[in-house]
Amino acid sequence: MRTLMFVVLFALLLPLTCGASPRQVEVGLPDVIRALESPFQGERGAAGIADFEAEFFQESRIASLDRVQRGRGQVWFKFDRTPGSRSDQAKFRWEYRQPSEQEIVSDGKTLWVYLPENNQVIESDIETALRDQPDNPVTFLTGLGNLSRDFSIRWAVPNRDAAGNYVLELAPRRVSQLIARLVIVVDKNAVIAFDQNLRPGLRETGGTVFPILSSTVTDPNGNSTIIEFSGIRVNRGLPDTLFQFIRPAGVEVVRPEQVGF
Repeated sequence: MRTLMFVVLFALLLPLTCGASPRQVEVGLPDVIRALESPFQGERGAAGIADFEAEFFQESRIASLDRVQRGRGQVWFKFDRTPGSRSDQAKFRWEYRQPSEQEIVSDGKTLWVYLPENNQVIESDIETALRDQPDNPVTFLTGLGNLSRDFSIRWAVPNRDAAGNYVLELAPRRVSQLIARLVIVVDKNAVIAFDQNLRPGLRETGGTVFPILSSTVTDPNGNSTIIEFSGIRVNRGLPDTLFQFIRPAGVEVVRPEQVGF
């Protein structure tokens, strides 16, 4: 179960899907990268992604055991931009229903991993994690508008999927113990919208564009995780109280070093 809790952090890199004109255009790699990053740049407003909620499906393949683990549940995610800062503060809540119940919650300062079957919640400070483990995926979730700053990005092979969507391969610019390769499928319609000089992050209908259709993370040991979203709703004005963990009576609070997390 700890594998699922760990790899879910990779998912925080992800926006979702979009819809727009089906017209095909030929664009270069820089255009696709800009279409990918633009919804997460600038001041928050109609043109940006401030928050989202969705159902999620996660499949993790453990190479050494030739085993697949699957999980399902619901996620809520919120960005808060501090004026003058280079990145967003990320708040999130992941609630797993399968394969067993668990919660992963952060208010942007504290991270809680709640394991009902163990009657424990693992509590840690995110700032400490970022300082002590600079290659932790939590670092990357604060820079969705700057993926090209944190990753080297190139075309994957092939660079289009069967539906004509663009496929990118990303590698961390710093050596990471957690991420060796990240493959992102960018919705062709998000690229079309950007190419048509719409305001970044907006569809022709005025809705927010979600440029990423899917994401696959592979770690240095060959383990991989794919995460998909459905039933997506964006910019709902999610309250900060949603990202607070209320400890049930009798649940033990433990630190990561006590459980080897």
